[in-house]
Amino acid sequence: MTDGTQGKKDEIKRMLKELHECEDPAAVRERFKDLLRETSTEDIARVEDELIQEGMTREQLHGMCELHLEVFKEAVEGAGVDVPPGHPVAILMEEHRLMLDIAGRLKRAADEAAKAKGHEEARPHVHECKGLVANLRGAESHYLREENVLFPYLERHGVTEPPKIMWMEHDQVRATKKELFATEARFGPGADIPALSKHLGKLALELAELLSSHFYKENHILYPMGLKHLSGEEWAQVRAEFDDIGYTPFTPPRVPFGAAVAAAAPPAAVPGMVPLEPGALTLEELTSILNSLPVDISFVDTENRVRYFNETPERIFTRTRAVIGRTVQGCHPDKSLHMVNRILEDFKAARRDSAEFWIPIGEKMVHIRYFPVRSREGKYLGCLEVTQDIAPLQRLTGQNRLLD
Repeated sequence: MTDGTQGKKDEIKRMLKELHECEDPAAVRERFKDLLRETSTEDIARVEDELIQEGMTREQLHGMCELHLEVFKEAVEGAGVDVPPGHPVAILMEEHRLMLDIAGRLKRAADEAAKAKGHEEARPHVHECKGLVANLRGAESHYLREENVLFPYLERHGVTEPPKIMWMEHDQVRATKKELFATEARFGPGADIPALSKHLGKLALELAELLSSHFYKENHILYPMGLKHLSGEEWAQVRAEFDDIGYTPFTPPRVPFGAAVAAAAPPAAVPGMVPLEPGALTLEELTSILNSLPVDISFVDTENRVRYFNETPERIFTRTRAVIGRTVQGCHPDKSLHMVNRILEDFKAARRDSAEFWIPIGEKMVHIRYFPVRSREGKYLGCLEVTQDIAPLQRLTGQNRLLD
């Protein structure tokens, strides 16, 4: 880093702190203009990261982000992205446009319902509101694709703080949508349509304003950073993982985008690691993970022989290593063999995808499930037995969230 670049970053940090300390934004904006014309959004993101490291909370940074967005909006107004159809960024940006359109239409429909004279006149507008709200409910995959695919790829390239701030804004969007959904759910016989519609319109406007600010940052700052760092192969992987998660009800048809239609090449084998899809683990890690599961699992191969079981600290049914290689029929009493054989035959013939039983044993409620294990091509590989004491789960009430 050159002294000039460091000096520029120090000046940006100083001005951002002035904004945070409530100095007149207009005055700071004028001093910022010339500096920002020569500063990349990536440098601004690095400054944000440094401020976090120096103790500024993300909540403080987010509030400041709202202020400095309007400060350097002129500097990034012409910024944009040039991506082919079907590119993950093209998909996300088109969803942005459609979500803003849905929020605006919802506001207008709610306003019409609020001023309607009587339930009959309001009915078509309420019906339209419900359809638009259903689309907003289905929009969650948009945020899940960013949080679980795009953000991790950015973080691999050292872009850490912008995704965290965007995720925080996602949660703000979710909170507004939750209230909006609760309001829409109250429409029904005897409902105060004008009052509910007025409140729904207010929430739709709040959502539109929130989305507008959030999408501007992603379109003009976050996505250009991603396009700068991620390779074509990585974008192909992003697209494949987007397809796995799925899309919104209103996402336009996804056209192929170059290499994105081809599966990414598997990573090269690492000595001492067991290659998996996805990732890789050492044999010790893999064994320990399986033994740490809160369930008993056993695997029977295509010849109905026991090939594996995990060794959890407290097994429900006794398993000894002597059963490895034994037929599963030899592990069950004669009175249940007809059921075991029927399940295995149905799995092999693809007539069923699961079988389950539950048995009270003392204070336990033992839940036993069987699943056919198939390859990606659908070839039958064997049967997996999963056993769990669900009595503790049956006693759960209320909630115990990660945030509590």
